[in-house]
Amino acid sequence: MPHTQPSRPQPPQTSNTEPTVSYPAHDQLPDPSAGQVFGPQIGPLSQARPGSLAAAVHAQGNDHRRLTAEFEHRTGIGWHQPTPTAALTALPELPAPAALSASGTRSGGRAAPARVSVLLPARNSAGTLPLVLDALQAQSAADHFEVIAVDDASDDATAQVLRKHPRVDRAVRLADRIGCAAVRNVAAYLATGDLLLSMDADMVLPAHVIGDFAARSRPNAVLIGFRHNLRADHAGTPNIGAAGWLASPPAGTPNLAADHRVRWTPPAGVPMFYSGQVYEKAFDGYPLDHTADLAMLGHGRMYYDWDLPRMLVTCLAAMPRAAFFDVGGFDDAFTGPGWGCEDTHLGAALISAGCTIVPLRQAVGWHLDPPDAEHTWKNKLAGFSQRLQSMQDLFHQPPPTGRSADLTQRAQQFLRGAVTLR
Repeated sequence: MPHTQPSRPQPPQTSNTEPTVSYPAHDQLPDPSAGQVFGPQIGPLSQARPGSLAAAVHAQGNDHRRLTAEFEHRTGIGWHQPTPTAALTALPELPAPAALSASGTRSGGRAAPARVSVLLPARNSAGTLPLVLDALQAQSAADHFEVIAVDDASDDATAQVLRKHPRVDRAVRLADRIGCAAVRNVAAYLATGDLLLSMDADMVLPAHVIGDFAARSRPNAVLIGFRHNLRADHAGTPNIGAAGWLASPPAGTPNLAADHRVRWTPPAGVPMFYSGQVYEKAFDGYPLDHTADLAMLGHGRMYYDWDLPRMLVTCLAAMPRAAFFDVGGFDDAFTGPGWGCEDTHLGAALISAGCTIVPLRQAVGWHLDPPDAEHTWKNKLAGFSQRLQSMQDLFHQPPPTGRSADLTQRAQQFLRGAVTLR
């Protein structure tokens, strides 16, 4: 299947004298129907029943260029440029938890950059947490964000690491394992920031990344970062500990193109597990480049196997607290052990609530694979088909809204019997 790249829109033009921002009109975006990079609508969102979540997603576009252009005009910082430390000096101190209302929203206005809560779910993560937390300690915005860690009843020394590390602001250990999606809901309930930054306990971030998210936060924007998977036995990382994990931070800079949402190489003749599409020949796809940083997605459009909700991967993504609470966070359909689909459904829910999905190309972290990476992935994928079916069922239901109280009740239930670590 050919994959000719459509022409990209010109960068937004700004003026030093005019208060308004000039940016290309919506009709200046390449027409998806004229290009061949957009595949047939056969993914999970293809059957949009009236009143369903799928239909609500189809009603929403993703033309985020006004947001990015206004940021660049106001700050003089490129949207995809690492944020200088000096630009973060206006970050306010984190408020006390009592400043939050029962619905998870904060009264009064919010200064920019946003107050950030890093949500860190952990399950048998003692092998990676020291490097992850050290990297958080070294962030340029280190004094202006909090780390909320939730140990999902680990069997290793995860709790001890969280208890001792100075960068952890609050940590609990759950009495029973509930799965990563529900753990992130618990962490969000415990958080106090306006911006919830979801990341994995095996993501090592460059020093500018949290500041990049904080400076670009908007009430209706979901900001996504990227990952560069790194095996513990990679040739460029010789410092391996006794258990096979990295003993020191990776050398160099993470590669944006290593993320499969940036450079994607599907095999030939194999049905895609998400959409079922089959390609006659293998090829390299470039979802970000071919969709003008996702601005051409929305309205249910697909780039081959990719649609907009699937672009939200919660190993590194930031979302407004108010929107996350209103849609009820992660759905109970994904409570329990397993991997996949919970973040795609959350993305669809946030899109249906009016949020745009905006990439930050400079926000790339090292994703530290375990020593037994192939075995681990095989186990994760074992139950994927059931989770995909659960997600498809949810797409046929009405879009979630007004579910703050429900999220709070579920989180409080999971916290019963939990041990406070910090």
